[in-house]
This record gives sequence, C-alpha cells and structure tokens, in this order.
Amino acid sequence: MPDERSADEHLLAERLIQALNLEHLAVGELSPTAALFGHESGGLGLDSIDALEIALMVQKHYGVTLRSEDPDTIAALTSLRSLSAYVLAQRKQ
Repeated sequence: MPDERSADEHLLAERLIQALNLEHLAVGELSPTAALFGHESGGLGLDSIDALEIALMVQKHYGVTLRSEDPDTIAALTSLRSLSAYVLAQRKQ
C-alpha cells in the first residue's frame, strides 16, 4: 500500500513535525506520498523557510547536506518518502 510508512519514514516524519513546529499534525496524518511543498490536496504547503529548516534537521540528525542547487535535492523534497529515500542513500555513500 503506498501510504504505509517504513520505520525510517516514521522517524523522519516525527523529526519534520518537530523541526517545523507542526505539533497540530500527528505523524499518522502525514502521508509518505503527500507533497511537502505547494498546495496539492493533502500536501503540507511548506515554503522556502521550511526547506531551510528541513535542511538543518537533516544535517543534524543524518549528517546529510541538502544543497539547493542540486536537482537531486529538489526531487528529494517532493515528499516524505522521497526525502527519506534520498537521505538513506546519501548516508550509505
């Protein structure tokens, strides 16, 4: 099922909620495939300031640097699932 969350996605969702002060949002309400940015149905509607907060959180917790000029980073910030996959792949390098 596409909305089932892996353990890594669950932990990343918890960290995203904390880093972005989204306490009104339960981890279970954050679909791993929903858009993080923009205002598509079910998306979070995050903005560029949120992207900076995400980059800081990812650096702190995972030791992975997200670079705004890198097309792979832009693709990674599409959803929780894509961000989790990107972070895990970068950690293995």
